[in-house]
Amino acid sequence: MHSDSAQPGLVARREMTPRQRRIVTAGIMVTLFLAALESTVVATAMPTIVARLGGLAIYSWVFSAFLLTSTISMPLWGRLSDIEGRRPIFLAGIALFLAGSALCGAARSMGALVAFRAIQGLGAGGLIPISLTIIGEIYDLEQRAKMQAYFSGVWGVASVLGPLVGGVITDYISWRWVFYINIPIGAAAMLIVTRGFHDAGREEAGKGMDLRAGAAFTLGLASLFGALLLGGDRWAWGSPPILALFALCAAFMALFVREESRSESAILPLGLLRDRVVATAVANGFFAGMAMFGALAFIPLFVQGVLGTSATGAGKVLLPFTLAWVIAATIGARLMLRTGARPPILGGMALLIAGFALMARLDATTTPATVALYLSIAGIGMGFVFVIFLVAVQTRVRTQELGVATSLVTFMRSTGATIGVAIMGTLVRSRMAGGLAVWRATHREIAALIPPADLDALLRNPGLLVTPGTRERYPAALLESFRQTLAHAIDPAFKAGLIAAILGLVAAAFYPAAASRARAAARQA
Repeated sequence: MHSDSAQPGLVARREMTPRQRRIVTAGIMVTLFLAALESTVVATAMPTIVARLGGLAIYSWVFSAFLLTSTISMPLWGRLSDIEGRRPIFLAGIALFLAGSALCGAARSMGALVAFRAIQGLGAGGLIPISLTIIGEIYDLEQRAKMQAYFSGVWGVASVLGPLVGGVITDYISWRWVFYINIPIGAAAMLIVTRGFHDAGREEAGKGMDLRAGAAFTLGLASLFGALLLGGDRWAWGSPPILALFALCAAFMALFVREESRSESAILPLGLLRDRVVATAVANGFFAGMAMFGALAFIPLFVQGVLGTSATGAGKVLLPFTLAWVIAATIGARLMLRTGARPPILGGMALLIAGFALMARLDATTTPATVALYLSIAGIGMGFVFVIFLVAVQTRVRTQELGVATSLVTFMRSTGATIGVAIMGTLVRSRMAGGLAVWRATHREIAALIPPADLDALLRNPGLLVTPGTRERYPAALLESFRQTLAHAIDPAFKAGLIAAILGLVAAAFYPAAASRARAAARQA
């Protein structure tokens, strides 16, 4: 491995003309715009989707299915791009993502949407890691830090537009178009990359992929996520099916580690974790991803269902978060070049913890502006941490490891997010089930005031009370009680996010101080 003060020539860059580099950069920017837009438009549309399709009990599954398949496929895409070249694998990922988007838009039930989101996630697993890998190859170290800041700006613009676009589309057109909108953007990205990016030969060509390790890895993670999604919901945590899933996870992951330790074409080279910077980035990414992305899945539900806003209103609440993330990412990338990675990383994690400590106090009396403020504090923290860790890792690896190393970092963030959504979803579902049972029993006397058709629809799908148009048909006492029930159910998600953020700070504290001092010295030389 290499020190943090490695010179720009550490990672070999493709021989490109300035024009070719601009074209490739434009294609990657469009791809990252697509990925960021997807994450925000769907979140703001989900409460409305629940009201239309039903399935409030499996609300989190729509996020979990996407995160599950994107997480599992992420290192596989990275390894394939090392073997077959970035361009064909990148295009294949975009194509699969667009196919999944079209299917999601056509879904007629919540179960179908969950299945189609899994397909969409398979393609999404290749978008971000390969994009960031290409950037690591075509720019030197200092340029790479600046480009990552620019890309954070693109991500931020999309994230800023996403909540508003998602809210407006959901409120005034149809929730289905939050998926269909991906198709023209993705087609543009494919066209740019096809015309402007011509892959050079790969150093790893001919080695192939360890299929047994890949199968064990996939089955192991699938077993783990299945246990987390079904435990405490479909089956009790100590029931034979859940224990069997955990046992299968342990067995498959043990097989994966054994195969990887002796393979010349490892999917996730375990030797990378011997480097302290890489190991710290992986551990921190897991916990930070669990905290931020796990909790973000429930913010729109809280803002719409508890605070009573529209989908557009929920999008406005998320705006300060995305702006804070972008600004902090840009500042953090520049700070890294001056002070090294450790100071902004630790400062960012402290802000993330502060944001979650405040969010853990949210209740039915909170205002949307207060939620936006708390999210902004957390967003500043995430902006500092994510970009800096990625650039730090890319300076530590050899050219032939760049794809898999980048995928490893993004994979662990996605794994944390997936597990976070699964755990938080289980906690929310458990409280929601008990709360709704009490809520239904408490309001039997109000049932006589509700038309039979509306009452029947409400009992089958309490999610109807999440959207403004349907809330108007029900008595105020019923709505107030539902708000309190929903707020109480979502509360554990934010508290779990706080615990994960604290663990992320503990992991970040192991970032080597010597590496930061070396980087600062190299910058001043």
